[in-house]
Amino acid sequence: MSISRLMQMGASAGGEPEGAWDLSYAYYDPPAAWDVSTANFIQDFSVSSQEAVPRGLFFKPDGTKMYVVGNSGDNVLEYDLSTAWDVSSASFLQGFSVSAQDTVPQGVFFKPDGTKMYVVGDSGNDVNEYDLSTAWDVSSASFLQNFSVSAQETGPTDIFFKPDGTKMYVVGNSGDDVNEYDLSTAWDISSASYLQNFSVSAQETDPQGLFFKPDGLKMYVVGLIGDDVNEYDLSTAWDVSTASFLQNFSVSVQETSPSGLFFKPDGTRMYVTGYIDDRVQEYNLGGFSVAAQETAPSLVFFKPDGLKMYVVGSSGVDVNEYDFSTAWDVSSASFLQNFSVSAANGPGGLFFKPDGLKMYLTGSVGDAVNEYDLSTAWDVSTASFFQNFSVSAQDIVPRGLFFKPDGLKMYVVGGSGDDVNEYDLSTAWDVSTASFLQNFSVSSQEADPRDIFFKSDGLKMYICGTSGDDINEYDLSTAWDVSTASFFQNFSVSAQDTAPTGVFFKDDGTQMFIVGNATDSIYSYTLGPQD
Repeated sequence: MSISRLMQMGASAGGEPEGAWDLSYAYYDPPAAWDVSTANFIQDFSVSSQEAVPRGLFFKPDGTKMYVVGNSGDNVLEYDLSTAWDVSSASFLQGFSVSAQDTVPQGVFFKPDGTKMYVVGDSGNDVNEYDLSTAWDVSSASFLQNFSVSAQETGPTDIFFKPDGTKMYVVGNSGDDVNEYDLSTAWDISSASYLQNFSVSAQETDPQGLFFKPDGLKMYVVGLIGDDVNEYDLSTAWDVSTASFLQNFSVSVQETSPSGLFFKPDGTRMYVTGYIDDRVQEYNLGGFSVAAQETAPSLVFFKPDGLKMYVVGSSGVDVNEYDFSTAWDVSSASFLQNFSVSAANGPGGLFFKPDGLKMYLTGSVGDAVNEYDLSTAWDVSTASFFQNFSVSAQDIVPRGLFFKPDGLKMYVVGGSGDDVNEYDLSTAWDVSTASFLQNFSVSSQEADPRDIFFKSDGLKMYICGTSGDDINEYDLSTAWDVSTASFFQNFSVSAQDTAPTGVFFKDDGTQMFIVGNATDSIYSYTLGPQD
């Protein structure tokens, strides 16, 4: 649900939109899902010990199993993932030979309940159907029947089924097209009949991998000539004759012979396998990548009108400034410029004065809060160092930073004490006038706190950390007094990033943003009722 829709619904008790500032209402609704132009490489996993020529790729719907088929071993290989959808957590379990049916297997697909497996191959030019007596266990597979596609394609490379099993699609490199079949009996390939095809030759003359969005309104093809993933829109769901090319995304930096393709069901992860590197490559599509500027982002901050975003990290040791064409929409961000803060050597927390004329940064040198003046508001290129304030007596690993809106209180969360330290400033926004008042431990909820944020009235506090991979929400019985804080609830962001380091809220509490060190991306969440 959009922010405007929330506002139209009217405010709840207390004058706030329903669900604002309440993590129990938070949900991830990525604007960039299924958009290959937003993809950025995260990590990969080698399958070379099991298969030298990997071709097809498939994941169990919950992301805890991965299957790879290849034509050096002629096996369907089964892997367990200890962390769902994280290929780096994969471990080989077992394989199942399909050589009796095809010696050049190319693609693999499973029925959603895991009780049927389909393999398309280039030696038989057919689709082979297997029954699994134990769901998702390839060792329990037994061959049932096959269906020839040779009349349409003599070089089939991948296979895909509509979720209800009433349509089957085969892509191949002899016709360079996607062939669509109707099944009169769901999941029974003997009932298949050819309907039509769609040529992809204008984009790819050696197509290999095929995937459809669950609603059938997008189709993706990966191939060897372009070394890219091609995205198509379908004006009529599941009807390939209505497909039109939209855009592509090159994977050549990771793999120059891509052959297998798969997406996470929500469209926020893309996986590609190929037989040059013999790896499964994982890409993020759900957030805005800052990897081109910073590969170890730690904090994110937004201008109050949502038209600028700032990201700081320890690889570039600088503050990166981005412009938004649409307020608060991270998918509309574009990099503008950066400002070196190398003097801070390992910047952690970042905060701006509401008028944009001062910037504050925590750093490991001197364990201090560094204060900068900006001669032009919100323009980091005009920043100049002014002074700093040491917090080493309270924490030798200062990270997150927050100021009360009037500039008379400062809060620093640290990694050595796992607590929030509260300081009074006798002169607003002047760190040299700060004096330590008290602290509040968050160690019971987070053993590696990274960032801190407060609700605008000071009655809620939020802590982001990498041990729980979540955002922790606290209530304060006395506004801005951390000694009165009590833990209320948390919200996991591990599905998007397993190392969240920064958190920020829109001023009305209806949108939350996190920055992650695992994916080097910014993610946006909505707080409010879902449609």
